[in-house]
Amino acid sequence: MLKKIIKLITHRVFIVGVLLFLQLFVLFLIISKFEEYGLYFYILFYILGILVLLKIINGNANPNYKIAWIIPLLTIPIFGTLIYIIFGNKLNSYDKRLLRNKNNIKTNLNQDEKILEKLKKEDISFYNQVNYIYKNAYYPIYENTYVEYLNIGEIYFEKLIEELKKAEKYIFMQYFIIDEGKFWNTILDILIEKAKSGVDVRIVYDDMGCIVTLPNKYYEFLKKYGIKACSFNKFIPVLTARLNNRDHRKITVIDGKVAFTGGINIADEYINEFEKHGHWKDNGILIKGAAVWNFTVIFLSLWDYIHNQNENFLSFKPKAEKMDAKGFVQPFDDTPLDYERVSKTICLNLINKAKKSIYITTPYLIIDDELEQALCIAAKSGVCIKIITPSIPDKKIVNEVTKAYYNNLLESGVNIYEYEKGFIHAKTFLVDDEIAMIGTINLDYRSLYLHFECGVLMYKTDCIKDIKEDLKKTIDISKQVLINDTKVSIFRSLKRAILKLFAPLM
Repeated sequence: MLKKIIKLITHRVFIVGVLLFLQLFVLFLIISKFEEYGLYFYILFYILGILVLLKIINGNANPNYKIAWIIPLLTIPIFGTLIYIIFGNKLNSYDKRLLRNKNNIKTNLNQDEKILEKLKKEDISFYNQVNYIYKNAYYPIYENTYVEYLNIGEIYFEKLIEELKKAEKYIFMQYFIIDEGKFWNTILDILIEKAKSGVDVRIVYDDMGCIVTLPNKYYEFLKKYGIKACSFNKFIPVLTARLNNRDHRKITVIDGKVAFTGGINIADEYINEFEKHGHWKDNGILIKGAAVWNFTVIFLSLWDYIHNQNENFLSFKPKAEKMDAKGFVQPFDDTPLDYERVSKTICLNLINKAKKSIYITTPYLIIDDELEQALCIAAKSGVCIKIITPSIPDKKIVNEVTKAYYNNLLESGVNIYEYEKGFIHAKTFLVDDEIAMIGTINLDYRSLYLHFECGVLMYKTDCIKDIKEDLKKTIDISKQVLINDTKVSIFRSLKRAILKLFAPLM
């Protein structure tokens, strides 16, 4: 028993938690102390509060985000003002340094204008979507790219292992969560052998995402085996907005020829090695060919930022190989540290430009007014919309917020299904059976506004039929949510309304 207590109080999570609590406590004491000065104190914070409110109102943030901050500023002005100054002021020197890395992305990526012209003639609507991504996130679209849909974590695991064993020059891996177990240990054995043979092996993991799954400074352990590793945005016990900006991407790049992405982290629940929230339904994709270069640049640009270096990206670019593949593929990333909401804009465009049908899978359905209205208007206009969410949640409070959106969507004609076998973690868009997007992007505020994300937009690729088939099978084993299912007690309705109001700050 004593050993368990010692292990608990010496764990990094406990220490960080205590230090953050102490900072909040000190902040509260400071406020209490200054209240002794009465009128002068309140005048100071009254003026400061007005300035903060003006900044929020006149800023270009999402209206839901503004409201979520305005309420505490008006109801608890002193504490609310201080908390906003700490957490709400987004841009800082940390952000500006990372934004400079955008130049590397622009420099190393070039769009084949012939492909754009071809798309423009074939489908002007999709061309506009592609052009938006290229002009604002700098990632081109490609032909000559093979795409394979991986409809479950177990298949993703098998394919990943198969391709890692073929690596000859380099392996780049970037994941939100890495957890010790069958999945990671199998990969680690391969990485150690590859590093010994001279393969350049690099790993980036999110420090917050791995705070309970990996030991502190795990990268030092990996370096002993010749693996170059680092944690992103180290989770330090200081109250700061930086705590919100997590690297939620899941990427593997092998020799610049093969890439993987999707919702799957490297942990055993993702391959159903053990049951955490019922059956874990996830997905991912494997791409080979020209479009892999986008993922190589995504990884290297973040690696350069973390290590404050400037590598020659082109030295990692392989010779082009001819692929027997149809369609167009556009991998992209998104950063929270600018004012361009790439992921959200893509989702809005996909919804607004749909002609017949939209299929969506998401573990969390916590959307702002623009996305909610877009879904409602599309459904009212006759577009068949089917959204699949989990039946067994991983976070009960977040699931309550998800259910708070059901009523409006259902009344507008949106079809909602809950995956009855367990937790669905897949992030999928399928529009008109021609356009698909798979990646790391959840339909919630954290993904759309705060996290580093990535995805792959596809048009008329061979794998789209496989995505459609998997979606149909998933719906068949899911329970359709009806209007009557949204009727709950007054207390629970009030709880959901409050949670929905503060969803942008969760």
